[in-house]
Amino acid sequence: MLKMYPSETPTKEVKEESPPTFQHGGNKLLFISLGCPRNRVDTEVMLGILLKAGYEPTDGIEDADYIIINTCGFLESAREESLATIGEMYEERKEGAKIIVTGCMVQTHDQEIKKHFPDIDYLLGSGDVEGILRAIESKTQGSRITTARSYLEAGEVPRQVSTPSHYAYLKIAEGCKKRCAYCIIPKIKGPLRSKALEQIVKEFRTLRAQGVFEIILIAQDLGDWGKDQGYKRSDGLIKVLETLLQEKGDFWLRLLYLYPDEITHPLIQLMKSDSRICPYLDMPIQHVNDEMLKSMHRATSKEAIIRSLELLRLEIPEITIRTSLIVGFPGETEKQFEELLKFVEEHPIDNVGIFQYSKEPGSHAASLSNQIPNEVKAKRQKHLAKAQKKVSRQLLNKKIGQTLEVVIEGYHPESSLLMVGRHRGQCPEIDGEVIINDITGVDAFGKLYQVKITEALDYDLVGSIAQKH
Repeated sequence: MLKMYPSETPTKEVKEESPPTFQHGGNKLLFISLGCPRNRVDTEVMLGILLKAGYEPTDGIEDADYIIINTCGFLESAREESLATIGEMYEERKEGAKIIVTGCMVQTHDQEIKKHFPDIDYLLGSGDVEGILRAIESKTQGSRITTARSYLEAGEVPRQVSTPSHYAYLKIAEGCKKRCAYCIIPKIKGPLRSKALEQIVKEFRTLRAQGVFEIILIAQDLGDWGKDQGYKRSDGLIKVLETLLQEKGDFWLRLLYLYPDEITHPLIQLMKSDSRICPYLDMPIQHVNDEMLKSMHRATSKEAIIRSLELLRLEIPEITIRTSLIVGFPGETEKQFEELLKFVEEHPIDNVGIFQYSKEPGSHAASLSNQIPNEVKAKRQKHLAKAQKKVSRQLLNKKIGQTLEVVIEGYHPESSLLMVGRHRGQCPEIDGEVIINDITGVDAFGKLYQVKITEALDYDLVGSIAQKH
């Protein structure tokens, strides 16, 4: 029997509605996972459950008997993408194919989905992942949306990894204890829930046994792991890392989403102590003006952010840092934006995601006065992106002439004469790549090779194989 990770007690009952009744003879599944890597892990669990039950995956919508769309509800743009995707599936599906919609948008905006698609076959809440088999096998329209807003594996739950075989995501926590003014994640995903350390180790070993080389730790904020169990600051994360580093073998551990106030000296020293932890951090800072940070309800300051960056660069010179910035937050003045722009130019960060503030109903910031016009937000985003592009090129130019350890992932989409890979400072799907222009000596994908960097593009590097690792 499958065991659900302990969560909030369901109060919203399952609704099995009356006809129509569906007749399905096939068993082919098409999964579409939108949003963050945490969503992807949930998708992989649902896929694993259904494969175990005898269903088969397909990449072609024309073959799919069941189409499962795992939605994102974080921002208005994400919800629009989810609705557009559902609509596209309705248009392209074969006759009789069943559509099941799951995930965050279902949890918070199920009525909006029903308004646009009243004939939807089944709606499954973001915390009800293990109900996917019931949703698939339901003979009538229905929904299961409980108060279990987020899902964490516990016990022997099947999971079919959908990423290339050499890397996978490992979700160590769900929900969030922070209350950033612009964010509705706590309302979507609920309070912080840390996965048991024993379960983390079990999943880590399972992934390693499957041949996974790079394991990417994910949570809303990795530094919060264990705070619901009594840990302080990043002490819990340090405990997780120390435990995983006791495992034998060569592998990469990558840390995604670690806020500036969680980056402590002991954590940095641990990162330095073992090369299996990639010298890489995704550290969302959102802004640097102190008034803006306070208005955003961020637990940091410009001085603290700069101090963290300088300490990381000093202690781990080869580190790659990614961050995210918000332009056009309510009340942001031109002077405050210029301060952010100057920061990007004077404190170079390798990769920056730049977002226009999105007014999300239910967030504190949505009620603030001095909302910024869309055209001003767009102008600021464009200006900041232009400055960051220049910074990125300068930082990448410094790698010309270096020999980097690169995992080769496959052929370049535009030519079979080129290959692509990533070094330790590049996270899959969100960062640039290393383009291999001399593929002589590559005998397998998913393996490490020494690559001599010969050129830098705006976001990618170019190089040739120096020697096999």
